[in-house]
Amino acid sequence: MKIETATTADSKVLSQMLGEVEAYYGGDYVPGDPEQIQAALFAASPAATVLIARDDDGEVLGFASYSRLWPAAGADVSVFLKELFVRERHRRRGVGGHLMDAVQAAAEAVGTRLEWHADADNPTALAFYEARGARSHDKVVYRVQVPR
Repeated sequence: MKIETATTADSKVLSQMLGEVEAYYGGDYVPGDPEQIQAALFAASPAATVLIARDDDGEVLGFASYSRLWPAAGADVSVFLKELFVRERHRRRGVGGHLMDAVQAAAEAVGTRLEWHADADNPTALAFYEARGARSHDKVVYRVQVPR
């Protein structure tokens, strides 16, 4: 398995996996818009970095998306993991761990901390993160849908 930074050539598979993410969380399978993916990830100021896990044959197994946030403690930055997703048939094979290792290495490269959210009703994810030594913090997440 190898972990690589996504390129514009990965837009189609990222579109498919975004649909799989929607279905995983109980929504309908609706692929992401490849033009939005291009604009978000490969513009002059990308919104995030996406890492893709591939097997030796090049099949995409999953992805992780992260961004740098400011401010963190004091005037420092932090790395925020927005999404960690492993395709269903590749789960429980170490893919998520390899992706987490790569995101953690990105945080370590800038000398900062790594943070993320997890759904409280996803015991598999919570156990995965806790097995890696992560501990939860009591915070409440707020969300407002802004009209386009």
